[in-house]
Amino acid sequence: MTQQNYIPRLKQIYMDKIIPVMMEKFKYKNKMQVPKLEKIVINIGLSEAKENIKIVDIASNELSLITGQKPKVCRAKRSISNFKLRKNMPIGLKVTLRRNRMYEFLDRLIVCAIPRMHDFHGLNPGSFDDKGNYNLGLREQYIFPEVDLDKSDKPRGMNISFVTTTKIREQAFELLSLFGMPFKR
Repeated sequence: MTQQNYIPRLKQIYMDKIIPVMMEKFKYKNKMQVPKLEKIVINIGLSEAKENIKIVDIASNELSLITGQKPKVCRAKRSISNFKLRKNMPIGLKVTLRRNRMYEFLDRLIVCAIPRMHDFHGLNPGSFDDKGNYNLGLREQYIFPEVDLDKSDKPRGMNISFVTTTKIREQAFELLSLFGMPFKR
């Protein structure tokens, strides 16, 4: 199968099942009104990179394995002496996923990573903001099967933001629930 014809599993589910369910539930007249997932942004804070610059390379390698895309290094905008921070020091990594890579990552997150979370009782449904976006904080990157425990130096937390086209929390919750996100009931 060529790359142009490939449609990720969750994108196919969105087109075949989620759109009709959302149109029925929220009384949309046109399928273009149905909210969709716009992008997924993954952030890792690297405060320890002040002392050891090699941490940026290790974390960047792990994040690129997890997402399939090279992360952007975020740098300090100004110096802050209380935090021993100089201007242009690397302080974090960021990846923005769109289109097919976004659906592939979401599929791996729901099917592989979230079931591997320690002491998991469901995702917090209160983490939606007023603009219909969902934020998920992870304590460690080891829940992803792509990360090699032998090459990793320490567990790192990350923030995953799911940006939707809707501005209403209930619609965003319903959209992510239909994708298979395991929210607490």
